[in-house]
Amino acid sequence: MTLRDNDHLARLSEAVIRNGSKSFAAASKLFDSRTRASVHLLYAWCRHCDDVIDGQDLGIRQGVGAPGPQIGTLQMLRDQTAQALEGAPMRDPVFQGLQRVVQEHAIPHHHVFELLDGFAMDVDGREYETLSETLDYCYHVAGVVGVMMSAIMGAREEATLDRAADLGIALQLTNIARDVIEDAQAGRMYLPQQWLCEAGVPAAEVAEPQHRQAVFRVVARLLDVAEQFYEASEAGIARLPVRCAWAVETARVVYRQIGREVMKRGPGAWDARIATTGAQKLGAIGRSALTLGLTRTWVKVPAREHNLWTRPKARRAASDAQASFANACSNRQGY
Repeated sequence: MTLRDNDHLARLSEAVIRNGSKSFAAASKLFDSRTRASVHLLYAWCRHCDDVIDGQDLGIRQGVGAPGPQIGTLQMLRDQTAQALEGAPMRDPVFQGLQRVVQEHAIPHHHVFELLDGFAMDVDGREYETLSETLDYCYHVAGVVGVMMSAIMGAREEATLDRAADLGIALQLTNIARDVIEDAQAGRMYLPQQWLCEAGVPAAEVAEPQHRQAVFRVVARLLDVAEQFYEASEAGIARLPVRCAWAVETARVVYRQIGREVMKRGPGAWDARIATTGAQKLGAIGRSALTLGLTRTWVKVPAREHNLWTRPKARRAASDAQASFANACSNRQGY
């Protein structure tokens, strides 16, 4: 790949994250240039796959397709992804970027496909009966992204990767809470069916105004769970390189504030979309620097709760095995 190609990929991926998520774009500016470039490339591929399957362009719905075409689209993405990971020449810059970042940072291939498995859950119209099932979905569409991002930042320890998954899950739970009415109107429901049943809300009627109070109570329960995952993620962030930790902590603070704003607004939380202002993002950058300074010096990060949902051991074992192999190769080369 030529220098011109690299520059084109960098500009493209930067534009995708800038237009796709202002919160993540702001936080990513805190990375060193090499890490930031790789983070942008991985984000661009994740966003591309999500948008292609969902019939959107950077989150703006272009039209809802039938399940059949979506299944075909998902298979096309799987095939393109497999080709990229096998080292085949790729014409699409998004897949060129994926190929480069996976090779450069030795990201386990099964993590890449786990994300596509998460998108398949949406294509299949899966329903989530229990909290555990909702959390499994959150892992597949966001937690595993946290794991891959941590690999870009040099993380290889099992505990650090687990905490990265925790943060991804927390972010996705926040997304679910913020977008629950919009998702319900689009025929998607991620709240645990058991919780809705306990609240007396039929899943098909979540978007109806008469259920807003009850839906808010369910969402409040979900955000309580998100808080546990936000807390758990703190230990992993503290193990990252300083600039990486600053960027990730900033994203954590910004998204956590969205959930807290939902709680503050109560049943009226969905009357207008919740977003953070530029001033709030700057404040998050400052608070994150202070938090990291404390956790790296005087404040002991609390231990993770033992009963908190975690990514399955089989996946963790496979990730650990590939990380050990990568480390062994690096040591053999004298790094």
